[in-house]
Amino acid sequence: MGEKNILAYFKTPEEAEGVARKLNSLRAIDVSIERFSGSIDNSSLLDFSNSIGILAASDPTASGMSHGGQGGPTGHDILLTAVVDESIHHQALRIVEETGGKI
Repeated sequence: MGEKNILAYFKTPEEAEGVARKLNSLRAIDVSIERFSGSIDNSSLLDFSNSIGILAASDPTASGMSHGGQGGPTGHDILLTAVVDESIHHQALRIVEETGGKI
């Protein structure tokens, strides 16, 4: 069988870690958790000026996933990325949804 990817967003690292443990128990091929923010170093804009629209759109406050309160993103700013076997893909998606993750 083939492999399927999952990108799921969570409000807290603990939520994502709980899902990661469950996915690993299903023998997920790879699972990683990262926090992302809208902070972009100004010097990076010099080299990618043509892509500024893409960078701005990737900010969680632009996506509607965060209300963008004081101090940065406060919404679903934890990204769980997983690679699973196709045979467990639907089960893995259910686990994410049942724990409050956004796919």
